[in-house]
Amino acid sequence: MATEVLQVSVPTEETKAHALQCLEVWGGNRWADDAISVHGIDAWVLSVPWAGAESGGDIYYASMCGFGWVSRFAIADVVGHGPTADHLASELRALMRKHIGQLDQAAFAKALNGEFNRAAGGGAYATALLTTYFAPTDHLVVCNAGHPPPFWYRADRQAWEVLRPDAPGCLERFRNLPLGIIEATDFVQYAIRLERDDLIVLCTDSQCESRDPQDRMLGEEGMLNLLRGLDPHRPEHLGHALVAAVDSYRGHRPVEDDVTVMVLRHNAGNPPPLSIGQMIKLAGIMIGVIRE
Repeated sequence: MATEVLQVSVPTEETKAHALQCLEVWGGNRWADDAISVHGIDAWVLSVPWAGAESGGDIYYASMCGFGWVSRFAIADVVGHGPTADHLASELRALMRKHIGQLDQAAFAKALNGEFNRAAGGGAYATALLTTYFAPTDHLVVCNAGHPPPFWYRADRQAWEVLRPDAPGCLERFRNLPLGIIEATDFVQYAIRLERDDLIVLCTDSQCESRDPQDRMLGEEGMLNLLRGLDPHRPEHLGHALVAAVDSYRGHRPVEDDVTVMVLRHNAGNPPPLSIGQMIKLAGIMIGVIRE
């Protein structure tokens, strides 16, 4: 099957972000070059299906709860394309809506794993990276299911680092498995507190696993080195710049997979105030006792 050289446009200054509304779920598995926003986070999504296809195996979504306090950003990388990926993209959207207000991502991850496990009979499985932002405290909760870790730009230190938990050794050996591998999988969650202008970069493995003309894999350290050479003060261009840098590392050879990069910038915007009754309801939604 033919491959093609990746070509993406450069975003213009006139590009306006789509502000997610309450209970909105945005995303899919088609070509995208969009800016979106929620309370506290500006985001830019660049997704290019492989070989010019209408849809691909990379799935991306964002959502915001009815109160605007809980927002979720997720990407998944499905092994395979076509109807299987389209079905799983639809299922991910449904699960994003079902768990839209829950800060705890464990139930969401387990439900998603179950759906991918059912699809595994056809040889399908996926990795996924789930992130949930809680606006009142500026915390980002990360749940990784076998996916390349996100990258974190800490504005106060002006430094990039790989964002991962401190693994407690072999006790975690059966956790964070790709979705659809086994039914009973535990998904570890960890949280960080974002400062103003911090950046989080999520991407699918087509970036980290790119190889140069000498067949050397870029890897996480290589990604960090590329990010350190880019301008963090222009996050709206960062996804395009990173894809271009990886393309240069690859020697501009044809891309052999879908490409998806999601950039999150913490703008520290405050969520709307809630009444006492709304706060009680929100607490119930966050722990899964109440449905929005």
